[in-house]
Amino acid sequence: MPLRLLLRGLPVLLSLAALGLLVEHLQLFSLFGPDWLEREIRGPGGRGALGFVALATLAISVGVPRQVVAFAAGYAFGLVQGTLLALLATLLSCIATFYYARLFGRALIAPRLSGRIARVDAFVREHPFSMTLLIRLLPAGHNLSTNLAAGLSSVAALPFVLGSALGYIPQTVVFALVGSGVGVDPFWHLALGVTLFIVSSALGLYLYRRMRSGRVYDEDLECELAADETPPR
Repeated sequence: MPLRLLLRGLPVLLSLAALGLLVEHLQLFSLFGPDWLEREIRGPGGRGALGFVALATLAISVGVPRQVVAFAAGYAFGLVQGTLLALLATLLSCIATFYYARLFGRALIAPRLSGRIARVDAFVREHPFSMTLLIRLLPAGHNLSTNLAAGLSSVAALPFVLGSALGYIPQTVVFALVGSGVGVDPFWHLALGVTLFIVSSALGLYLYRRMRSGRVYDEDLECELAADETPPR
């Protein structure tokens, strides 16, 4: 199993943790008042949560990595609520971008994603739920372009969305866990997050190798796997 693929998401995880610790140490939120985080992010009566989901859905829909949103949700709302809110935002973005591509985006998007459309279509066509779940478990690939390519392909909407919903869970939990630990026990939250990330990525890569059956989802991923499978001379 190529180590570089397993560690692909770790720089993002570590940099977000470092940024969160810096924000916490410098008390940057105090620039907006001592109760800014409680008032504006968490918010009374759930308004902050709803506002977060709306903004996060928009952010992911224009290309912000879903892992960044999960970290921010964990930081603002804690592990459990942050995970649920980040999952909701990520799933809403998945649905929105999928249907945008399917209903309105052919002229604008198809020329830019022609190769990925063909790969996604071939990869998930026979088993759309399980293969979409597999895609989401991988430490590779781009969430937004996958959603758009699937929308332009012949993939059925329901299994794609359900497979995505389940496959989003591991990384969302990991990044929300690290975000939630910025203010309390950051070392143990980060250590556990790194461990869980490596385990979930290894599982995704293992399943990809077992189930791909000659199909290709990500060309860079295939190059890494091919290099790893080539015996030394």
